[in-house]
Amino acid sequence: MTDDDGRLGTPLVDEVIKKAAVAWVSVAGGPARALWCATLEGSLLVVSGPGEQTAPGLADADEAQVTMRGDHGGRIVTWPARVSRVRPGTEEWETVAPLVAAKRLNAPGPATRLVRRWADDGCALNRLTPAGEPVTGDALPSGSLAEAPRDTPAARPTRRPFRLHRVRRR
Repeated sequence: MTDDDGRLGTPLVDEVIKKAAVAWVSVAGGPARALWCATLEGSLLVVSGPGEQTAPGLADADEAQVTMRGDHGGRIVTWPARVSRVRPGTEEWETVAPLVAAKRLNAPGPATRLVRRWADDGCALNRLTPAGEPVTGDALPSGSLAEAPRDTPAARPTRRPFRLHRVRRR
């Protein structure tokens, strides 16, 4: 069903959005990333950029795929989203950014300073709005969609523990 603002949602999508704290977002067929999100007016709001979570391609995307989990922790719905960026200095930014900043856990400092940092550092505040038919139930993939861990320079070979004295086995 379509709302006055062109939002296309279903009762299931509307319900999982209300309860959302984390969503898996995939942009342009890339790997889905778990992103912290806030909810507002039937949409998800996601902040990414310097000092915040990493969401490659989301800031410039027009659409994305959003996967949500249910109360049992498993995937229950995947829906297409229309992505729109909320720009600093606009009326929408002045309304939405403080609401998102207030919901940000472990924020360094007050919400007003966080909003100012987002604007100054070039962080992207994106609104993800339902824009198509969701995939639910038996239509969802039944297997794991887990990917192999990405390469990282932080990985080191594991060394054997250092022993000062010889340990005897019995």
